[in-house]
Amino acid sequence: MTTRRITRRQALAASAAALGYFHLAPAVSSARVYRANEKLRVAGVGVGGKGDSDIEQAAKLMDVVALCDVDESKLAPKAKKWAAAKTFTDFRKLFDDTALLKNIDAFTVSTPDHNHAVVSILAMRAGKHVYCQKPLTHDVYEAHLMRAEAKKNKVCTQMGNQGTAANGLRRAAELLQKGVLGDVAEVHVWTNRPIWPQAPGVTDQKPPKEGAVPKGIHWDEFLGVAPDRPYAAGIHPFAWRGFWDYGTGAIGDMACHTANMAFMGLKLGHPTKVSAEAGDVNPLTCPSFAQAAIEFPKREGLVPVTLHWYEGKRDGKKVLPSDKLVEQATALSKGKLVDSGSIIVGTKGFAYSPDDYGANVFFSTGEKTGSNTKPETMPSNDKGDQGQKNEWVEAIKAGKPELALSNFDYAGLLTAAFLLGNVAIRTGKAFNFDGEKCQADIKEAAPLIRRTYRKGWDLIGYNAS
Repeated sequence: MTTRRITRRQALAASAAALGYFHLAPAVSSARVYRANEKLRVAGVGVGGKGDSDIEQAAKLMDVVALCDVDESKLAPKAKKWAAAKTFTDFRKLFDDTALLKNIDAFTVSTPDHNHAVVSILAMRAGKHVYCQKPLTHDVYEAHLMRAEAKKNKVCTQMGNQGTAANGLRRAAELLQKGVLGDVAEVHVWTNRPIWPQAPGVTDQKPPKEGAVPKGIHWDEFLGVAPDRPYAAGIHPFAWRGFWDYGTGAIGDMACHTANMAFMGLKLGHPTKVSAEAGDVNPLTCPSFAQAAIEFPKREGLVPVTLHWYEGKRDGKKVLPSDKLVEQATALSKGKLVDSGSIIVGTKGFAYSPDDYGANVFFSTGEKTGSNTKPETMPSNDKGDQGQKNEWVEAIKAGKPELALSNFDYAGLLTAAFLLGNVAIRTGKAFNFDGEKCQADIKEAAPLIRRTYRKGWDLIGYNAS
């Protein structure tokens, strides 16, 4: 018998049970030591939308050597700016270019949600460091897997929830960890999302009208791991967020921001029970409104806590915490309730954050955090989106993944917890969850926790034959 090495693309295209081969791929340790002044080399996958700023900020710290986007109109100006960079519209071809891959140290991944995991995992398995936009993944199982792959391949990672860089968030998390609010058993988080089309107008569950693919749009590559379907103008380039096949709705889009401070400060991890109520639930789009309860167990001497999530409008009114909590929050801040924020309730007081990132926080106990606040135990940053990139590159050069505070070990837990809210929304049932097994106790949850990838886009290992 002779052996042959097949290309990564051939491996991707081989017939296999989707995701079932994830743990068979060979691990490649990124053990390289970088010199202090050495310039790293980065590839950007998804360079339009949020990917625009991601690659621009990464380029301040690294040399751009490869670019990939399914929309040629987004790719062209970047290719002109970084003329030496090799360009692609199919990320699989980028990974097939072994000579190029050897000269890449890191990837930014800023595709729509549904393709985050496949690109990031291929990069990590090649020993590359990864910066991935929030939410880290589309599915709960993918989030668990991203944590495992980052550890296994010894790479430095960071999720793009830029509020993590804010000194105000870090100090607020420290105060919660010190116990200034006493025992915290409830958290309330709300958002002004969705700001894109969701259930209204799609109640007949018919997809947007099919049409010809516009020039320069590579539709098959946009679909990636998602089910095959004809082009529809109502999905690309932004409204995909409201469709289950590509986006994760309001909770996926915003919880990694708005609930981040509470999640970090209360040392949350795997939930044990999740339930939800939602309107206009259908298999095509995310709901018109939702309210989810995500329950976390005792941990490190802390009492169990239930995090309540609110999104959308019900009967024309925003879904929000109780009037009593709203009154307490607005009295504390001496202002109107913001469109997105959080409230944390403890036995010794409560806290109110009137912003998306949890960086500005009013504590009823007298403390306050904001732009002038500095953390005591966590490193100071406060440089926003660029600060996230700076910290990631510092982690890479130091060989210390923990220096990037939204590394995949943390970000995977944060993302997975809230994606379970989507599972409860879609099933309409409460369920118990085993975080170690990544398994719910209702059968309807299984295909939503771990979806099937489209053939030809499966993640599988290299084979010898």
